[in-house]
Amino acid sequence: MKIVVYNCREDEKEFFNKFSKKYNVEIVPINMEPSIESTMFAKDCECISITSERMITKEMLDSYKALGIKFISTRTVGMEHIDVEYAKSIGIGVSNITYSTNGVADQAIMLMLMVIRKVKHIMIRSLSQDYSLDRSTRGQDLEDMTVGIIGTGNIGTTTAKHLSGFGCRILAYGKSKRDELKGIVEYVDLEILLAESDIISLHIPATEANYHFIDKKAIEKMKPGVVIINTARGALMDSDALIEALESGKVGGAGLDVIEGDREIYYRNHNYKVLGYREMAVLNAMPNVILMPHTAFFTDHAVSDMVENSIKSCCEFCQVPGM
Repeated sequence: MKIVVYNCREDEKEFFNKFSKKYNVEIVPINMEPSIESTMFAKDCECISITSERMITKEMLDSYKALGIKFISTRTVGMEHIDVEYAKSIGIGVSNITYSTNGVADQAIMLMLMVIRKVKHIMIRSLSQDYSLDRSTRGQDLEDMTVGIIGTGNIGTTTAKHLSGFGCRILAYGKSKRDELKGIVEYVDLEILLAESDIISLHIPATEANYHFIDKKAIEKMKPGVVIINTARGALMDSDALIEALESGKVGGAGLDVIEGDREIYYRNHNYKVLGYREMAVLNAMPNVILMPHTAFFTDHAVSDMVENSIKSCCEFCQVPGM
């Protein structure tokens, strides 16, 4: 079986080499994003493996279908960049993958700690050799705080488990209660979580129903000085509402691995370019906001999982012998 791999980064190649041998498949690595122009590289392949930088449009899907592509595997948990229903309607299978949840969970907690301990402000001051102590650098202890986890899927569950060692109160809101979190979290209604949490961490998918899940109305229901963490998807938060709340002091800080509209920015080198993304510039200038370029997942373990599970999903769909 032959798989064309779009956006194949240098750091992924060792894993594609390793697992292509394990599963006896041929890999065609392409250092290009999926596009109408690059669909030609899928000729003579059964499957494609993609990431989330570009939307997979109906036109592209029609082109892949004409080339004989049977299956699309995205090396991501989210699938909002693919028109899944249309793909299925023309006979192309689509699947996402899973990977170790520890990296995202740990980075969510790292962002919580960096914001409440004012790490960005302290590091900037230290660059000018200002090592003085004052109220602007005094932080908070996590054990004295209530953390609200919105979404208790695999990543939200791991985040709650890892947080339990810090001694903080943990509230959770999700579609269903996870038995493994019994004794670790208190499941509550969303209204209660918003009103009682000192830190709110998002772990839900970017579905149409969840668009701007955190908007002006939601922020108004939160405690003054609340810290918001987003390691899920940028579309979950209304950037304008967040900026307004940060400027007023309603939100005391934010740790953002993703922001609205980041698909066109992250994972590319924009050195000495004017991005024209004012919301990012405003957020990045704030001493109480940490911006990360969607790298919460980016660990050796997770990337290995993403590559292997992408290949496995292709093999399983095409019923490769031995799978």
